[in-house]
Amino acid sequence: MSKYTETLKSLHEGLVNKQFSSVELTKEAFKRIAETDSKVEAFLALNEAEALKQAEAADARGYADGNVLNGIPLGIKDNIVTEGLTTTAASHMLEDFVPIYDATVVAKLKEAGAVNVGKLNMDEFAMGGSTETSYFKKTKNAWDLSKVPGGSSGGSAAAVASGQILGSLGTDTGGSIRQPAAFNGIVGMKPTYGRVSRYGLIAFSSSLDQIGPFSRTVTDNALLLEAISGYDKRDSTSAKLEVPKFSANLNGKVAGMRVALPKEYFQEGVNAEIQDAVRKAAAQFEEMGATVEEVSLPTLSYGIPAYYIIASSEASSNLQRFDGIRYGHRADDVNSLEDIYVKSRSEGFGMEVKRRIMLGTFSLSAGFYDAYFKKAGQVRTLIKRDFERIFSEYDFILGPTTTTTAFDLGSKSDNPLEMYMSDLLTVTINLAGVPAISVPGGFSQEGLPIGIQLIGNYFEEAKLYQAAFALEQANDYHAKHPNL
Repeated sequence: MSKYTETLKSLHEGLVNKQFSSVELTKEAFKRIAETDSKVEAFLALNEAEALKQAEAADARGYADGNVLNGIPLGIKDNIVTEGLTTTAASHMLEDFVPIYDATVVAKLKEAGAVNVGKLNMDEFAMGGSTETSYFKKTKNAWDLSKVPGGSSGGSAAAVASGQILGSLGTDTGGSIRQPAAFNGIVGMKPTYGRVSRYGLIAFSSSLDQIGPFSRTVTDNALLLEAISGYDKRDSTSAKLEVPKFSANLNGKVAGMRVALPKEYFQEGVNAEIQDAVRKAAAQFEEMGATVEEVSLPTLSYGIPAYYIIASSEASSNLQRFDGIRYGHRADDVNSLEDIYVKSRSEGFGMEVKRRIMLGTFSLSAGFYDAYFKKAGQVRTLIKRDFERIFSEYDFILGPTTTTTAFDLGSKSDNPLEMYMSDLLTVTINLAGVPAISVPGGFSQEGLPIGIQLIGNYFEEAKLYQAAFALEQANDYHAKHPNL
């Protein structure tokens, strides 16, 4: 029986009842990858020998402890370090980098008994919205191989959508979990900043980056977030809060909840079919007893300029370490120290990474700091206050995840501004630091998935999962699979 259309819970029950073993499950995952990855190109590195050892260990431990992730094959985005397994951030700069330790989230998954089948493709250093800036390969959308899977966590999303694995980890700096989740018709959660440790994550923008899970269903997503969340003393931004059982109260009840529907989400530039899908979701919430009211989110239009100044500025600082001496690729045929720096970085970084380093360095320069970086920080505060105002009266915000469905491969590669504008509906969430989840919300006439975004107050992921589960149960979109 094929298992890639099941859920984490059903697979766990199968392991408990000895219908199959983790070794069999893991072998089936690699078989599915062998059958589909030449089309989808989601994986950068496979971990087959070590994964089978982990699966054997899970079978030897047994499944009496009730840990749902024990023995389950999962995948990891390639900017999250994994001991003994290459971690490249999809860059020539780190092509041969093999870490000597695990990121905290990887260690937590190991503690839970999960099996790491490999590392997943992404935009280089997580800079991009289509997984086309990867040095190694271009991942495809599982629903239509001529379309992008989104980015930067496109490999993590496509691997789940194509049934190679049931869950994966990605990172979200300005929408890089939610946008590919929407494009691939799956669930993607960007947790509250500080909910999940960033220790072992190759930093893009330290004040915006957050690790989160991809899955086919809301329940599976909640189980994954439970496993990776929690305080970590090695991350100074980690929150000292108890981790709730996000999967415990998923009963489909939203009666009495107040839902905010920003009028700015229904503007020119947001695809009409996506707007209709959001209105349908709003009507379904009302049918289930929630109150939906129109609100205003006036700072939405300032999100893109503020985000790209702040993110690029932090990137220019974080990527200074990759200089050909301390870390990363070193150029040959160099005649001076300056040669090492210039040639190594010129060869090691791709065009999009260079573009953002230059933008960030300019924004931080002495003559422009006040006009750009400082001003962007002030706008960030206004955005944060906008969300706080809405959450003082409402339980969550409902809206679209993306302005369009998945676009053609190569269609925006030469137009970075158009690519950046694709992040309009996601970047403000990272600037504010609040959690947000994208869930399947229907399909376009072209047959491409549409994502619905639910945005919550700080550390209220449990409430978001409750609302997302209710919406999921009202539809069958999550049960549909691409025909690969």
